[in-house]
Amino acid sequence: MSAPSAPLPRRLLAELLGSALLVTVVVGSGIAAERLSPDDVGLQLLQNSTATFLGLSVLILLFGPVSGAHFNPVVSAADWLLGRRMGTGLTGVEVGAYTVAQVAGAVVGALLANLMYDVDLTELSTKDRTGDGLFAAEVVATAGLVALIFALARSGRGVLAAPAVGAYIGAAYWFTSSTSFANPAVTVGRMFSNTFAGIDPASVPAFVGAQLVGAAVGVVAVRCLYPDVATVADDVVVPHATAHRTASAHDSHRSSR
Repeated sequence: MSAPSAPLPRRLLAELLGSALLVTVVVGSGIAAERLSPDDVGLQLLQNSTATFLGLSVLILLFGPVSGAHFNPVVSAADWLLGRRMGTGLTGVEVGAYTVAQVAGAVVGALLANLMYDVDLTELSTKDRTGDGLFAAEVVATAGLVALIFALARSGRGVLAAPAVGAYIGAAYWFTSSTSFANPAVTVGRMFSNTFAGIDPASVPAFVGAQLVGAAVGVVAVRCLYPDVATVADDVVVPHATAHRTASAHDSHRSSR
């Protein structure tokens, strides 16, 4: 039986805000890097990846206690898939609601970054990202992300998710040829900024398809490594159900005084 968690509307708000701010960090730092280092793509990538690593870590700490800080439809879907037989993790309806909030937040985040840097809000990205190497990179990046998140939860190290996930994504900017989108919501959001971090809408379906394949590979890997991973689906990405239960108990204690 799943542990108590925050009401769904509050969790959806956390997912929407977290996804929005994540894409704001990715796109905003990409724009800044492009302007600060216009002739050095390597330095631009270093600036963009460093900001993303730090920003994602902070956002997981900020929103994790409320919603788990998924910010990613494939993480939410994997949470449902791994936990469904034991009644842990998200329900199918919650996965759908999380996904809508994550995608909407990602689009808002890209537009917010554009607004801050005076980039045309109506212009879609023209940055083509196609090729078998890029698609393979998205499979690898997404599989590694899903496996890492659930391995941390199963081994009782979910509290390390913020720095670990941030570090993984920051590193994957460099070791994958696609710069590790690894997130369908972020991929959709990045269509809405014709800047360093953008992606042409025509490239999005293949990227998302590769991410779904990667998520499936990650689920298989974590099931093989941790056969009883379903028992901790409630603690993905961080142990938010426990945090909510503790807060509720504290509020009850205060009200009884």
